[in-house]
Amino acid sequence: MKRGVNSMAVLVLQTFEIKQDKFKEAIDTLKKIQKYRTEKHHQKVEILTPITGNDHCFRLLTTYEGLAEMELQDKKMFNEEEYCTLMHDFFIDQIVQGSMKTNILRTMPQ
Repeated sequence: MKRGVNSMAVLVLQTFEIKQDKFKEAIDTLKKIQKYRTEKHHQKVEILTPITGNDHCFRLLTTYEGLAEMELQDKKMFNEEEYCTLMHDFFIDQIVQGSMKTNILRTMPQ
């Protein structure tokens, strides 16, 4: 992922609360999601863990070259059965319903 001098990266920050009784499964699934997106779609995906605050509140941070790339990547992934299965397990079984919050941010040009 190489950006030009004046291009602006798009960052997607997803915050969610893991169910306490599904903690191990959720961490395993997060690592699988990260590996899948990194290996199959060459995305930069980071799992952020809490140092302070709610101990079960985790975040995924994904960096894209721009909005168009983000939309294209999302469309591709949600057409793939393996990815949809991972996301279904995570969203339905492993996180607290209604806890997912997504922020889309853009870097400022230099």
